[in-house]
Amino acid sequence: MVPGDNSESTKWAVSTDITVNWGDMDALGHVNHSKFATWMETARMSYFSEVGMMEIYENSNIGPILARIEADYKFPIVFPDVVNVRTSVSRIGNSSFDMKYQISSLNRGGEVAATGKVVGVLVDYNTGKPIPIPEGLRKSIIDFEGSMD
Repeated sequence: MVPGDNSESTKWAVSTDITVNWGDMDALGHVNHSKFATWMETARMSYFSEVGMMEIYENSNIGPILARIEADYKFPIVFPDVVNVRTSVSRIGNSSFDMKYQISSLNRGGEVAATGKVVGVLVDYNTGKPIPIPEGLRKSIIDFEGSMD
């Protein structure tokens, strides 16, 4: 693994349980695909709070924006259930970073229902342009992950 790349690791920095609601399902009787993205967002925002990214945004108008989102579905989730959503930063670049996700069904004994990945970019919201990830934030992410290599 190269420094700044945690993509092959099986450890997770954030893990959160989310209750599946009846309204999460669509007309086909399973949770709509858009809810998986929302669940990933919930875990991501927890992560951002832990590493101080939201504090940086509040103080300087510099923060993350998504450039890409991917999801691979293994089986449908149905109500009632509780899903466990895990996330970690898997790569840190100059101004971008990758986050990996695992969504598991607790009703199915923790079986993985979906995996995902996002690419985020740190942006100065005053200019709309990407900026390098500050060293303090980079260190906070590495410390929270335990290492990045």
